[in-house]
Amino acid sequence: MLSIGQTIEVEITDLNHAGQGVARVDNFVVFINGAVKGDIAEIIITEKKKNFAVGKLLKIIKSSKNRIQPPCRYFNWCGGCQLMHIDYKEQLNYKKSRVVNELKKAKVNIADTRIYDTVGMERPFRYRNKNTFSVTEKNGEICIGPYEQYSYNTVDIDRCIIQSREADKAAQLFKNLMLKYNVQSYNKNTGKGIVRNIVIRSTKNDQLMFIIVTVSKEFKNKNMLVKDFVLKDSNIKTVIQNINSKGTNLVMGRKNIVLYGRGVISDSIGDLNFTISTNTFFQVNHIQTEKLYQKAVEYADIKKDDICFDIYCGIGTISLMAAKYAEKVYGVEIAEQSVVNARKNAVDNNVGNAEFYSGKAEQIVPMLYKQNIKANVVILDPPRKGCEKKVIQTIISMSPERIVYVSCNPSTLSRDIKLLESGGYILKQVQPLDMFPWSVHVESIILMTYCGSGDKN
Repeated sequence: MLSIGQTIEVEITDLNHAGQGVARVDNFVVFINGAVKGDIAEIIITEKKKNFAVGKLLKIIKSSKNRIQPPCRYFNWCGGCQLMHIDYKEQLNYKKSRVVNELKKAKVNIADTRIYDTVGMERPFRYRNKNTFSVTEKNGEICIGPYEQYSYNTVDIDRCIIQSREADKAAQLFKNLMLKYNVQSYNKNTGKGIVRNIVIRSTKNDQLMFIIVTVSKEFKNKNMLVKDFVLKDSNIKTVIQNINSKGTNLVMGRKNIVLYGRGVISDSIGDLNFTISTNTFFQVNHIQTEKLYQKAVEYADIKKDDICFDIYCGIGTISLMAAKYAEKVYGVEIAEQSVVNARKNAVDNNVGNAEFYSGKAEQIVPMLYKQNIKANVVILDPPRKGCEKKVIQTIISMSPERIVYVSCNPSTLSRDIKLLESGGYILKQVQPLDMFPWSVHVESIILMTYCGSGDKN
């Protein structure tokens, strides 16, 4: 029997959903941070539960062929990336296996399903167009960076190799200006200080939106700091102050104040341009987003007389792409500001056959169906929690010919596929895509078609 403090030699046979190495000791599962499939390692048991144990890596006895030197010097502390010690091609294999394993776990019928290899990046660096860093103080020094793994302690960094160099530059400049103008970081233990987080959004041509998250509206030397900031960095097109006074770990609050610029930035996907606001969703990887949406539209196979629903449409990215081919597209999105942006994006791109509704999908979609507005093609791109059951039920009642589901969570994707399968749909194609290189996250695009034999009740 395993016991806490016990030191043992193990072989790592797999990785779990969190990127931890998996070993088995007398058929008892042990999870180990930093281990790679194929490693033989010495570990110490640090935690034991009813069905599993947790071990700490002490020494690599024999290194896996897929183990590499992490390309980031902060990897061992930073919680942003989990797989930087694993060869990139093996990461792509791991992500495909994650999707397949979740489909099998949900008992989805994949006997006749084409499941493709994960679409990766040629150069998986400097890809993030949005990053969030906490701001704190340690030993009298301002620290700006991501959280440590499994904690809310800030890792002070001077660069992040998965975000743009321009974003790196802006973060360091802001730190220097906080010092220059004596602007204090927020201390959640004492409740003193002002700046708690920064959020940086960047476009393809390196224009930046810089968001300063503070606990209150006023702070010392604010105007001078912002004036100096934009003067010294011409890439900064807008600066926004977000007020978050709540004693939680939520990054941002609801109130935004534009300190410089228009409060928005513009970016593009293919030949479409999009206005992006502070709180609106936009995929974080420009290169992979184009691949993702092209595949989604390809799977949708929209004809000129098709009616298309884009549920969880955000600022209308997929909607406007689909509108090129469809008779009509209806977009549904809960975030009101995103719908405002989606309507503006439709006008700016001269798209007249896209209509957007603001509200909960589980309310809007049934409402449209009751009004006899039905779709031949449904595109779903929900948050990590997946689709509400009412949405799935309405889709089944509507019986669209094709369903395209874009997902960032293989578990909830598989759950929803199983529900759609019970309503007469067959899973035809699965395409994993690496939207977040070096992390455990995997995006998927799936195609389901109607076979007409499901339960509509």
